[in-house]
Amino acid sequence: MSSLLTSIHSPADLRRLSRAQLHPLADELRAFVLDSVSRTGGHLSSNLGTVELTVALHYVFNTPEDRLVWDVGHQTYPHKILTGRREGMGSLRQFGGISGFPRRNESEYDTFGTAHSSTSISAALGMALAAKIQGNGRRSVAIIGDGAMTAGMAFEALNNAGIADGRLLVVLNDNDMSISPPVGALNRYLAQLMSGQFYSAAKNVGKQVLKGAPPLFELAKRLEEHAKGMVVPATLFEKFGFNYIGPIDGHDLDSLIPTLENIRHLLDTDSGPQFLHVVTKKGQGYKLAEADPVAYHGPGKFDPAVGLTKPATPAKTTFTQVFGQWLCDMAAADDRLVGITPAMREGSGMVAFERQFPARYFDVGIAEQHAVTFAAGMACEGLKPVVAIYSTFLQRAYDQLIHDVALQNLPVVFALDRAGLVGADGATHAGAYDIAFLRCIPNMSVACPSDEAECRQLLSTAFAQNHPVAVRYPRGAGVGAAVPAGLEGLPFGKAQVRRRGSEVAILAFGSLLHPALQAAERLNTTVADMRWVKPLDLDVLRELAQSHSALVTVEEGCTMGGAGSAVLEALQAEGFNLPVLVLGLSDTFIEHGDHAKLLANEGLDAVGIEASIRARFGSLVRGPVPLKVVG
Repeated sequence: MSSLLTSIHSPADLRRLSRAQLHPLADELRAFVLDSVSRTGGHLSSNLGTVELTVALHYVFNTPEDRLVWDVGHQTYPHKILTGRREGMGSLRQFGGISGFPRRNESEYDTFGTAHSSTSISAALGMALAAKIQGNGRRSVAIIGDGAMTAGMAFEALNNAGIADGRLLVVLNDNDMSISPPVGALNRYLAQLMSGQFYSAAKNVGKQVLKGAPPLFELAKRLEEHAKGMVVPATLFEKFGFNYIGPIDGHDLDSLIPTLENIRHLLDTDSGPQFLHVVTKKGQGYKLAEADPVAYHGPGKFDPAVGLTKPATPAKTTFTQVFGQWLCDMAAADDRLVGITPAMREGSGMVAFERQFPARYFDVGIAEQHAVTFAAGMACEGLKPVVAIYSTFLQRAYDQLIHDVALQNLPVVFALDRAGLVGADGATHAGAYDIAFLRCIPNMSVACPSDEAECRQLLSTAFAQNHPVAVRYPRGAGVGAAVPAGLEGLPFGKAQVRRRGSEVAILAFGSLLHPALQAAERLNTTVADMRWVKPLDLDVLRELAQSHSALVTVEEGCTMGGAGSAVLEALQAEGFNLPVLVLGLSDTFIEHGDHAKLLANEGLDAVGIEASIRARFGSLVRGPVPLKVVG
């Protein structure tokens, strides 16, 4: 690595550089990001696109005193590198290492913890008005992408900020590419502006014609400035009370820095909230990522000289792929099915569905609340909506889930991907709470498939119901179970006893059935594949409670209010009084890291389940056997 980047340990070092040095620094920073992500995996395209913007912001603003709030935060690797975490990038998204998103407890430069979209303007406005109340001149900057601008929360914040009197700058990082291609009227508005070939060509022709007549050329320039108001989105944001500036090239430091310096002056003279529109390109500087920013959005380890390659051995089928295939097959069988996603086409496995059934595919943008109520409206008219959404993102639509779907008992299927722990993305993306927050809602049912085959079958069961049903399944592949080709479902609300033992029975919910079965072989315990959290199979529960001395529940979800709690409530209602051990995720936000390691740390692998059962019910299981530590 050359000396410029290695000399930067904080933004104060950056601000000591000359303007001329910033260009080679940006080149070094981009090369470092590419090399680093290729070694660890992580978000790439978005970070390559924010190199110059990050350099310019830290160069012009007095961070960390001035607050930078990054929306979503998956584009902050350049920010982390420039703020003293360059050496830590080798541990990115690994257990005990630095996070892939901003975290307040990681650095004073991470002023607001993020990972879900569209929160930056609200947070930065809060910081700006706090500074005013506290009587200091601190500035606040929100950096938000065009995809995140599709969410209602961003516009709620703009509406509030326009009448607030704080030193706030909103930077719209317009790259025309969120995780999935962004959609909606606002995106079309911005895209038309950026692709203004007619406007650009007409302007250039006019310049050539009028060069020989300086007075007319000057008049044309003035008319152009007035005409721009009809072309650029200035009117939209100025109606919110912002002073709109732009659009400018987000990769041109010679434009970015003077513009930001002018804006800083406007903020210091209390000229009201400012809005800067910058245009960037995801994957900038790395041709393979520029050509396919979606593929390089979050790659694993790879050779930058070669690019992404297919694995030598075919990977196991993932739960996401099982869902995607089921969605296509069920849509072919039932023309009432419509598929809805809040901007997660690729992540939720809906690419093939969009291609095969474009008229029945709806990407509503990063707008989870709207997605759920939109589905409710369709269900009212006799359609059968399937909302494909990550468990962590369904949290954002909880009011709509209750009031607009469940209260009206509408037949909406929620396909909850990324249920349980998600590994490298950490606590912000973990689906730890869906069982607890879903099972308390009247009319709602919750299914937990244990493998890929059950995932397909339980999706069919859910679709056949005339009320809302959520099917939760984990990230990645399962045990490699053969997936049936048909669309037959499993019995609604029914469990299956998978192993008979003595004294202790394990009630497994979801994919933890398999480590539970491994532990049961060593303990000689009964194991039930519960399949449903709501409704619980009371027949199986009664039978196991009557024939065993103790029960154990296992789930990859929070124990407080989760499936184990449901079992305890049911046993109490049935009049049973036997000991129950509840195993699940502890009452803490679980760090990022390897999924298997995280499960082991929570005692939810086979070794941990066995150890917990021996510790609680040692006299009821086979004699002590040395635990086999894996890894």
